[in-house]
Amino acid sequence: MLKKFFLILQVALFVNLFSSVAQDAPLGYPVDKDTQLITYQDVIPMAGTADELYIRCIEWINTQYKNPADACRVRNRESGVIEILHRFELLNDEEGDRLKAGSVNYTLKLEFKPGRYRYTLSDLTWKQTTRYPVEKWMDKEDKMYSHVYDSYLVQVNRQATELIKSLKAGMEPPVVKQEEKW
Repeated sequence: MLKKFFLILQVALFVNLFSSVAQDAPLGYPVDKDTQLITYQDVIPMAGTADELYIRCIEWINTQYKNPADACRVRNRESGVIEILHRFELLNDEEGDRLKAGSVNYTLKLEFKPGRYRYTLSDLTWKQTTRYPVEKWMDKEDKMYSHVYDSYLVQVNRQATELIKSLKAGMEPPVVKQEEKW
């Protein structure tokens, strides 16, 4: 009987400790130290000239977006910069319902130099009547906080990492097949 009590007490303490850590931590979202905004950024070494990388990226954009001309706001081949303004769709999964919960707009800036490129995914804002930065969803002390925001943050993070994964795959040099000699 006493063993069960201590086991239940240990489990309760563990759950309490875990839940308080989960509430205080920003769940590993990449927050820029200067702007304090969620920002995904990396420099990827990649074989090719800046122009070759730029062209590869344009090909990726044409396959990634339904309307690439609308999504791509800046295409500057000379300076090696592409800027995309687009959005992720959010779902509200509460109680098994999969209702649309709105869109999160983002900016994806791509910069190209010989042998490398850099992506910066930033300016994540929930589409509302006014600009609503998604970083507000991390503030559990805010009087407007809702527990559904945790789900929204997870969705944004998942979609951002999937977009980055697709970008990296699309930027790989094309495989050149050699003709078989017979």
